[in-house]
Amino acid sequence: MKKPIGQPEVNIGVVGHVDMGKTTLVQAITGIWTDKHSEEIKRGITIKLGYADVTIYKCPNCPPPQCYTTKKLCKYCGSETEPQRTISFVDAPGHEILMATTLSGAALMDGALMVIAANEDCPQPQTREHMLALQIVGVENIVVVQNKIELVSKEEALRNYKQIINFLKSRGLDPSKVPIIPASAILKINIDYILEAIEKFIPTPERDPNLPFEMYVARSFDINKPGTPLEELAGGVVGGSILQGKVKVGDTVVIRPGVFYKGEFKELQAEVLSIQTGGQNVEEATPGGLVGIELSIDPSLTKGDRLVGNVLTHPENTLPVVNELTIETHLFEQVVGVKVPIKVEKIKVGEPLMLTVGTATTVGLCVNIKGDLLHVRLKRPICFKEGQRIAISRNIEGSWRLIGYGICRGE
Repeated sequence: MKKPIGQPEVNIGVVGHVDMGKTTLVQAITGIWTDKHSEEIKRGITIKLGYADVTIYKCPNCPPPQCYTTKKLCKYCGSETEPQRTISFVDAPGHEILMATTLSGAALMDGALMVIAANEDCPQPQTREHMLALQIVGVENIVVVQNKIELVSKEEALRNYKQIINFLKSRGLDPSKVPIIPASAILKINIDYILEAIEKFIPTPERDPNLPFEMYVARSFDINKPGTPLEELAGGVVGGSILQGKVKVGDTVVIRPGVFYKGEFKELQAEVLSIQTGGQNVEEATPGGLVGIELSIDPSLTKGDRLVGNVLTHPENTLPVVNELTIETHLFEQVVGVKVPIKVEKIKVGEPLMLTVGTATTVGLCVNIKGDLLHVRLKRPICFKEGQRIAISRNIEGSWRLIGYGICRGE
């Protein structure tokens, strides 16, 4: 389903080791400094959460890559450019956050820019971890940006380029199918080459609008200012990315598992009052970019991210809520996020594990093990989907550390 220009239709992750210039690169392309989105959400329905939207345009008269731009007028010939599509960049500055959200199966990335600094050896630890995360969830459309070329000589850049080639081969990737673009984000050099690579190598996925609507709730909040009269109160707002299907203003939706009330979780039902995506109010939203949805529920229910971890869907969707789960486990060789390498030991019966499922995080107690299959009892219920991926973390020296991923195999 083709979206109107201005509404995001593809999500592109921006990943790589810390200090590689990811946020600077996103700013060079979009003009938006995504770090500000980690601050408390400003009043209003817009959700950003590290997302930055931009429309790619193409000059009908100039050759590639100069024809690709994010401006309505070509800087080379002055011609009016033609809009191609709007994309959302997902800037993930924290490697543990990236690993948890990516491995959990909140696989909202349709492709990725892997940013590698030309002035550092490749691969750096987080570069390796991020590539592992992308491959685990099946993100195949990758463009490598060899950033910070302004800091190195031609010979140093070439040596780094060869390291990148060897790194791609070590991960089972064909370098001829993964473009490597030398660039300088801070000087905005070769941005047109990056845009061309995105257009060629990260296509918009085919979306089936007839699938049941599902959206992970990543944020929830109250947009009303203190002292707003009762008759003027806006409904509670949830934000996230649509996994599949579509939602319209006026639709009835349910929030699962819901809110904790009198000792159990209660499903909520509400009407969609308004929708915002790509910085504009729309009547209908489909996958691609981040979506803010105002619901006809008491805003106190959405205040302070109270509904994060829920799934928003239509009432007829039979997506079940479960308190127990069987997981097919895939453990890493080493623990993620520690300075000194720690070998991942086998999971034991009775061991508590932190499980990240979509945007939900819960603790599961391992009650039975059969080979690679774990049966866990959950402290907090989740929406279950056969084949969904789960991030598995273990308490190591007082902190939860990622040790692997799992695949849901039923109750």
